[in-house]
This record gives sequence, C-alpha cells and structure tokens, in this order.
Amino acid sequence: MPLNDPYRARHLSSVAGAVALALLSACSSSDDAPAPAPVAPEPTPPVTAANTSVAFMTDVHFENVYGDFKSSQFAGIPTKDGKNATIRTMYAQLTSTRLFNENYFAFRAALDDAYAKGIRHVALPGDYSDDAQPINIDGIADILKEYQAKGMRFFIAPGNHDPNEPYDDMEAGKSDFLTKDGKEQKVYATANAACKSKDPTVVCTDQLMEQGYEKLVAKLSDFGFMPNKSDVLWETPFSKYTGGKYSYDEAAAQSALKNRQYEICAEGEGGAYKAAGEAKLGKSYTRCAQMFDASYLVEPVKGLWLLAIDANVYVPNANFDPANPQNFKGYEGAGNAGWNKVLTHKIHLMEWIKSVAARARAEGKQLMAFSHYPTMDFYANQTDAMKAVFKPGAFQTARVPEAATTAAVAATGLRLHVGGHMHFNGTNDYTDAGGNYLANVQSPSLAVYGAAYKILTYKDLDTVDVQTVPLGTVANFNVLFPYYQVENDYLKGSTATADVAKRWDRAVLDTRTYGEYTRYYFGELSRLRFMDEYWPCEMKEAATNLNAKQMLILSQLQTKVTLAQLKDNPGVVPLTASCAAAGTGVGTAAGTGVAASQLTADWADATVRADKLAAAAGLKLDDFAQISAYEFYGDFHRTVYAGELALRDMGAQRVAMYKVLMAAFPASPAAIARVGDKPSDQNPVGVPFQNQFKQVFAIFKGLGSAKPSDHFTVDLKGKKISNANGSGLSFN
Repeated sequence: MPLNDPYRARHLSSVAGAVALALLSACSSSDDAPAPAPVAPEPTPPVTAANTSVAFMTDVHFENVYGDFKSSQFAGIPTKDGKNATIRTMYAQLTSTRLFNENYFAFRAALDDAYAKGIRHVALPGDYSDDAQPINIDGIADILKEYQAKGMRFFIAPGNHDPNEPYDDMEAGKSDFLTKDGKEQKVYATANAACKSKDPTVVCTDQLMEQGYEKLVAKLSDFGFMPNKSDVLWETPFSKYTGGKYSYDEAAAQSALKNRQYEICAEGEGGAYKAAGEAKLGKSYTRCAQMFDASYLVEPVKGLWLLAIDANVYVPNANFDPANPQNFKGYEGAGNAGWNKVLTHKIHLMEWIKSVAARARAEGKQLMAFSHYPTMDFYANQTDAMKAVFKPGAFQTARVPEAATTAAVAATGLRLHVGGHMHFNGTNDYTDAGGNYLANVQSPSLAVYGAAYKILTYKDLDTVDVQTVPLGTVANFNVLFPYYQVENDYLKGSTATADVAKRWDRAVLDTRTYGEYTRYYFGELSRLRFMDEYWPCEMKEAATNLNAKQMLILSQLQTKVTLAQLKDNPGVVPLTASCAAAGTGVGTAAGTGVAASQLTADWADATVRADKLAAAAGLKLDDFAQISAYEFYGDFHRTVYAGELALRDMGAQRVAMYKVLMAAFPASPAAIARVGDKPSDQNPVGVPFQNQFKQVFAIFKGLGSAKPSDHFTVDLKGKKISNANGSGLSFN
C-alpha cells in the first residue's frame, strides 16, 4: 500500500476518538495536577476506554542531513537553497544495514502520513538517532517539537544506538562524511586520538561525540522520559507515590535520572538481588556500579497505557575501573545483550513489568508495551536452520532471544510487545504451559528496504488490529542524489586501490521512488557485503552465478561427473571447483570412469525434468531465467528483513517460481564429501548445490510463510494471530 493511501475505514471511528481525547488533553493547560489515579488498585470492573491508535516508528536512525558541525574546518556541502548537506557517502550507505541520509526524509513522510490519518500518539522503540551525537539528537528533537506543536505526542524507549554507551564518549566520530569533491571526510570528537595529535586530515568537533543517558534524557525529556501534566498516570520501576495515589508533583520530583538507578555487576543485578545471585553462582559478584534505567509507564489518555521498556543492558567488562565507573570503555555494548541479559541483569524490571501487566488487566487498560529488542525468535523460527547453513554469526543470530527468555517474558503476564533492533518486519507469538500468551510484533526500520511503520489499535480489550504502512513514496528522497553522482564520478576517475574498491553502481541514482531506492540499496548491500559476510564460499559461488532456471535444472541434475571435471567441460553450468579441496581420484568420478563430456547429456536430461516441473505449475522454464543471480540473493535477503512485504514486491509470478524451486529438490540429497571443512572436488556436480540449497530454499520458504506481518489482528484471549490482508502472498 503506498504511503498516501487512505487509512482503512475500520479505523476511522477509533482514530476520531483518539483525536478527541488528545485535544481534550491538550486543552488542559492548568498548573494544577490532574486528578489522582490509583497506581496499585484493588481489582475493579474493566474500564471501557475509547480505542486509541498508536503509530510505532522504529529504528529511524535519524541523521541530521542539514546539521551544523559548528566547525570552521568543514561545514558540509553547500546546497542551492543555502543549506549545508552534512551527509555520509553513498558507499557507506550501500555497505551498511541502515541508510544514513534518506531516512531524514522518510521520517518526516511517516510523521506527515500518521498525522493525516488522525494519529496523535507515536512511539519510537529505540535507535531513533544515529549514535546519539548532539548534531543528530538536537535535530530530531527539533522535528519532534515541530509535530508536538501540531498536537502529536511522542514516547521514546532507548535503543543500543541511543545511547551507544551509558556514559559520554568523547572520542567517537565517523570517517565517511561526503565532501563537495566526492571524497570522504573524517569527523571526530575532540578527545579522539587523531584530534589530540592534530591530524590535519581530520575535522574535530564535539558535535560528533556520543552522548550517554544523562544528556539524552535531559534533551528528550518532553518525549515520555519525564511526566507531562496532561498525563493521567506516569511512573517508573522506582516510583513510590504517597498512599499509592498518583501525583504529578511527586512524579516530577522522582523522575530525575539520579532516582532511576540500580546496581549492575558483571554477573547480574546487584542491590537487593545480589545475595541470592551470589549464592546461586557460588561466588561473589564483581565489577559493580550504578546504572540508569529509563523505563516508564504513561497513560496519555484515559484507558491507554504505553509501557516504554529500557531493555538496554551494559554489562561491566574487563576494562571497568571502580575508581572511574563513568568511563564508557568499562561497559559492553547493548546490541547483542537484549532480553537475554534483562533476565539476569535487570531483575527489578521484570518484576515491574509483571506488576504493570497485572494492573492493566485488573483496570481494563489497553496496554501497549515496547522496547528496542525482540522478545522471541524473529526469523520465523528459522534461526537454528540459518545457523546450520550459513557462516558463523551470519544474520546476527546472536541477537535472537533464547527460548527461556521468551518463556520468562511471557510469564510476567505481558501479552503484547512491539520490538525493533533487527530492522525486520515480522510477527511471532508464544503460549506457555500455564496458558500465558505473548505476541511480539517486529516493527521494521524506516531506514532500510521494507521501510514502514506500524499502527496498533485495540478493537476491544482482547483484540488488537495491526496495520503496516510501507513508505513507498517519500517526498524529496532524491534531493541528495547530485552529490552522490559527484562521489561516483570521483571513484570512477580515481586509480587509488581504496577508491577502486569502493566503486558502486550508479543505477541506484535512477530510482524513482523511496521504495524502489531501498530495494536497489538492498541488492547492492547484498552484493557488496552480505554475500561475503554470510555465505560459505561454494554457496556464494552458486548464488552469484546461477539464475533461477539454472537452479531448477541443477535441482534435478543426476550425474557422476565431479566438480574437478568441470574445467574439462566448462560451458554447461557456471560453477567451478575453486571453493573445493582436492580429493582422491583424478579426472573421473571417484574411479567410475565417467568422462566430463557426460555432463552435457545429464544436463539435458535434467532440463527436461525441470521443464515438466515448471509446466505443472503453469509456468515456462525459460521464464525462470528472468530471476538473475543478483535478483535471487537480493530477494532472499529482502525477505529476511521484510517478510510478507518482500513477497508483495516480488509479485505473484515470481512467488510462484520460487515455490516451484522450494519443492524441486530431492527428498534426501546425497551428503557432501568433505576434506576438512571444505567440500571435496570429487563430489558429483549437483551434490553440494542440492544439499545446501535445499536448506536455503527451506529457510526462504519459512521466512516467506511466517505469521502475518502486514495487516493482521492479535487475539489476546484466543491466543492467535489472524491475517486481515486477503490479497497477501505466501510461499505456502
């Protein structure tokens, strides 16, 4: 659905209610505290609340493309409208799992679209900035204030990029800002070693330092981190209200970040939990320090509870100095920790979530919880298969929550959670033996292929409607393209080895929409990074050389001709033995005496079988050649990230072709003979491909046949997710 499509009629009445409530709240400008609301009430009959839609915009990774470095050395690229473009290179974007520049325009487009739909509450589940630099935080704060003045409210949860570290990093910076000559410019904070040594090639400005919690919360306090007088309720895991009754004045007094700390140790949470943890561990906790927790619960309008969970866990590491606990180098990054570490290092948070969930049920509140991190397998339960097939660490599988973690979150009674972090569009759910149900909605990034935001609306207290709004059309998405053209021209004209290695296909600059642009970007990201980083050598060779027609024929190939013999009959299939290890037997298939020329006849026989498979599906074998190798591995990676949205972009015919391939492989492919960790060159030509790509296509199918992730409903009582998009495509 394009960005400017009208919102579905079923939401109009709920949005109207939301607008009315928001306007009533906005009109309350009195300094008097709002009427007290119970924090821990006795169970009461559920309150009937008006439905309120909330937009979730995740992983914006905002970079202020017209920001001010406040440096006389470098102001960026002068633009025709009198601004300065402080942007990263296109090469940096095409090799990153997020865009840095165009998401500036995508974010505004998403806000405009949500506002036009009548939505007045927007949640940002982390990584709203590109590493929490002042230039970017000040920029996004200005935009949020602009829309806040129109009547929108924003609610932020921290991500691992904001903050990158719990305390200020005065040494940070980036090496790839774009100059007007198409070259790279290093820009670092003043305490960086290059700045201290007065390196003349480096621009030094503290606009590129990375801010920790204290500065971030202070600058963004208006966006959920601190109480607002118009709120019905606001609390933190540390709140203690007199008589259990909410008071804005008490909330304001307790909201200071100094009052929102807990003890974290290398082994787990300290404080009241240390003794039990040490007893279980059998030794004392080490490297302990006070750490911030920016979590909060807010009721912006009566009946709606937004639970912003700070799931960042910065574990003290070997560099931790108890004499200087605010040195950012003393903590591990939060990116791979996620909910797995919340269980052990933020026990207080788990207990508070349990309390919030119970109170929400008792009071009939529409609870929407969100954090930066997923609470369960986000790869459609394909994680184990992906670990088995691809290189170690591929697709960041270390970030997948453990099964015990999912069970523990579900046990809190929390039923609905929106996560981000993985730049992934997907949905999953879990029910434990005790009947606890948890649905996890993965909101995609605005800065990648599949860019979209989610709209969540309670239809009743047990049913949530989830609408995904893709950003296919974004105004001004291409205004920076002329500067990238200068970069492309420079790289093509340079003979420096480093520049030659960074050349990229300028066809990305011919894209006409943001959706088309991000699709092309992901193809280039796949080519320039993912294929080397994720795919084993022989799998990469096949994926980057075979079109879908050749893949279908190879799936049917029955031959004794070996990989070693391919050099003697090279024109049949575009594969080699370059990734294989030399095995026993020379020139024949392990002594069978089959000549290399036999491959021609065997390939012809396989082609006949492939043609029949295509025909049985109402397709033509030659049409499969339209899916080039570049398109195939791009489609695979796009589906990893965008799920159902990627299939919609493929279209029905391409989906049908992939379904033929998914069903084409032998039921039990022959095992791959190996020499050490490499396939032997004495394997018959089809064996490695059939063995490995049967698994690849099984993963592909799983990713494209997952729980609905476009438009769907979550039945919290019936414990199920139902597709509400009748035109959606699937590999099933």
